[in-house]
Amino acid sequence: MGLAQHLRLLAIIATMGLTGAAALAEERLKVGVIGTVSDAPFFIAEKKGYFRDEGLSVEFIFFDSAAKMIAPLGIGELDVGGGATSAALYNAAGRSVNIRIVADKARNSAGFGFQALMVRKDLQDKVARFADLKGLKVAVSAAGNSEAFLLDQAMRKAGMTIADVETVFLGFPQHPAAFLNKAIDASISTEPTTSLEIQRGAAFKLAGADAFYPDFQTAVTFYGGDFIKKKPDAAGKFMKALMRGMRYYVDNLVDGHLAGPRSQEIIDIMVAESPLKDPRVYRDIVSHYVDPNGAIDEASLRAVWQFFKAQGQINGQITIDDVLDLRFAKAAAAELGPYQRAGKQ
Repeated sequence: MGLAQHLRLLAIIATMGLTGAAALAEERLKVGVIGTVSDAPFFIAEKKGYFRDEGLSVEFIFFDSAAKMIAPLGIGELDVGGGATSAALYNAAGRSVNIRIVADKARNSAGFGFQALMVRKDLQDKVARFADLKGLKVAVSAAGNSEAFLLDQAMRKAGMTIADVETVFLGFPQHPAAFLNKAIDASISTEPTTSLEIQRGAAFKLAGADAFYPDFQTAVTFYGGDFIKKKPDAAGKFMKALMRGMRYYVDNLVDGHLAGPRSQEIIDIMVAESPLKDPRVYRDIVSHYVDPNGAIDEASLRAVWQFFKAQGQINGQITIDDVLDLRFAKAAAAELGPYQRAGKQ
């Protein structure tokens, strides 16, 4: 072996050693996801290397509802989670389980009704208004989840309440089959499930959530208490990477759909990372909106809290203020600077 070849070999070995050391130095985090489109910023941050840029590596763990993330977040089995708020969150906080809402994840802003009240296709001639849902079997993702609040709001538009329907608890991925099997009459579903239900001829959209409760805070990002307390530096870095994913996603929203210049890249990421593998569905869906600075619509969270209390699902001693911690989002937004849509000057 000549001197030049020997030096090149030493350089390669040194590079491999540095790469291995960097990998060992990465902070490993466990992140709960539910496989809906609102997980896109998490997946984008992973695939685009934003977490790696911050010295983090993440493992995604799938759940069928955010309510089921509360216990593992509380005992440190999960560092981060995301999904709808639930009575379980407040009840856990009442038992000194330290979980915090730290940023936006999805909301039904005007034109972004990615959450919808769906009705079984063969009932289309019978159900044209919210009032027609009376007595029917309506699915929400889990007991004590905020989807029940949305259902209640829809029924109140017709002078009724959630008590006027029969609620059943079923994770979003099970909704299409339940419609086809006539196990349910209606549901509060979330994209991409809603588009999948329509494509399969299982259900039709009675109304998007943005039509009957605009700006509803559908999902939030959670941090476990141990994560905040024991790894505050990693918590800040995670939020910065996630916010870059949020901004990348928002950059590619056009008229409520993934239709921006890099939308195909996002669709490819979702196909690779989420349970739904049909790229056409992601192209057709009505997208959620996520605030590029991670801000929360506190008014809708407070309304949901009041609903949980009225339903007797929480005692009301723990309030929104007890579980809200936006310091990481504010710090990340300040570090990244004011959001400016890509391509805009």
